[in-house]
Amino acid sequence: MPKAIRIHQYGGPEVLRWEDVEAGDPGPGQLRVRHAAIGLNYIDVYHRTGLYPLPSLPWTLGMEGAGHVEAIGEGVTEFKAGDRVAYASPPVGAYAEVRLLPADRAVALPENINDQTAAAMMLQGMTAQYLLRRTYRVQSGDAILLHAAAGGVGLIASQWARQLGALVIGTVGNDEKAELARAHGCHHVIVYSRENFVERVREITNGQGVAVVYDSVGKETFMGSLDCLRPLGMMVSFGNASGPVPPFEPGILAAKGSLFMTRPTLMTYTAKREALVASAAELFEMVTAGAVKIEVRQTYPLAETAQAHRDLEARKTTGSTVLLP
Repeated sequence: MPKAIRIHQYGGPEVLRWEDVEAGDPGPGQLRVRHAAIGLNYIDVYHRTGLYPLPSLPWTLGMEGAGHVEAIGEGVTEFKAGDRVAYASPPVGAYAEVRLLPADRAVALPENINDQTAAAMMLQGMTAQYLLRRTYRVQSGDAILLHAAAGGVGLIASQWARQLGALVIGTVGNDEKAELARAHGCHHVIVYSRENFVERVREITNGQGVAVVYDSVGKETFMGSLDCLRPLGMMVSFGNASGPVPPFEPGILAAKGSLFMTRPTLMTYTAKREALVASAAELFEMVTAGAVKIEVRQTYPLAETAQAHRDLEARKTTGSTVLLP
């Protein structure tokens, strides 16, 4: 019987359980996928704690994986048994050796992208794609600020934004992460533990501010991020690593320069099949061309997912992390 990591209640990493599960046969429009690698993402923590509630409990966590199709359900024509696929999409349930998945949420993997790379890049890479190409379409010459620049999304987005001709400013927590961010595209790196990132951004941009801030940190950085923007700049709040952003008066956006703000999710941007396929195709193209390099910097056995969560929340990880069934 296949194994999976499930939770029976919300809480800390200790609620993660390694259990036997029934995979079952695929129903109409479904695939049965045997995972070769599974992605670890901060949204998994939000699901574990209940910040983003799950449909019911107990439930298997995980949003992202790569592997091969074992069987197809009625009506599936795009895939066949043996095909290599990857995904980063609901329904939640990737922390498993085997799972059922709606076929319209999977994409075929190119031969030159291996399973671990795919599992490390689908959610973070397609997030970078929609942030840079759709939420705010970065243009050559734009100055941008990217928080958590040494994280999974950060390393991918920094490389991609530099390729687009942007001036990339990143924030990190320590010197080791600063070195990593510089090596992956950041022109300027701010170590927020000892530098005031608002003052440094203003200094780097000669007082002009940046066109866009990409902020996955949340509570700790939100108000400072607004102060980094040029007039008519875009605040993109796409994560809550330090906690949710508290309520604020929308008039602040007017006072600080008629700013725009959005709280996007990958799920919305890839809800339609054609949008999902297009996003993945652009990501694959950037990776295959060598413009964006995906680095799996940590791996854990799937059975030791609790430790992976502890390290992620303690900000001990950098880049992408993969769980191995």
